[in-house]
Amino acid sequence: MAISLSKGQRIDLTKTNPGLTKAIIGLGWDTNKYSGGHSFDLDASAFLLHADNKAKGIEDFIFYNNLVGGNGSVQHTGDNRTGDGDGDDEQIKVDFSKIPAHIHRIGIAVTIHDAASRNQNFGQVSNAFVRLFDEVTNQEILRYDLGEDFSIETAVVICELYRDSQGQEWKFQAVGSGFQGGLQALCKNYGLDAE
Repeated sequence: MAISLSKGQRIDLTKTNPGLTKAIIGLGWDTNKYSGGHSFDLDASAFLLHADNKAKGIEDFIFYNNLVGGNGSVQHTGDNRTGDGDGDDEQIKVDFSKIPAHIHRIGIAVTIHDAASRNQNFGQVSNAFVRLFDEVTNQEILRYDLGEDFSIETAVVICELYRDSQGQEWKFQAVGSGFQGGLQALCKNYGLDAE
């Protein structure tokens, strides 16, 4: 039975799930029907963060144009441009055994592609969730439903995975923090220039 988290909650991932080395982070959402005339294209991304909580370059930024990073430890499974259907819309695979030692935290975010020109924001998105499951056993470990807390934001940091103080075990935090300015604002937050 998966643990259901609320915003701000943290749980031990690898300590309470011995043997968990390969996890899949599934992200899903629905878009409200509205008369803007443009379809929604939401994009998942992962930021591999060093001790200063910043990414250092493209190898630390995994998204639809850079599907693998961190020595192959983090992999985006590909862009879903419509969000149609049930289940996960996009997935990010994490192999804890391969994450470089200098990576302390992984931020998982979702942004709306071309949000400004399409006049779109997370106020028009519903049923957004993240779930984490074991790639080997297919067992869902946790789930975090975002709720309808957003209005004008165009990017949301959904969750973060981070090492414990000894650097041996990984934990999960449900973040749910919104940003205006889409992917550029998010990249700036994590120390990257998205130009």
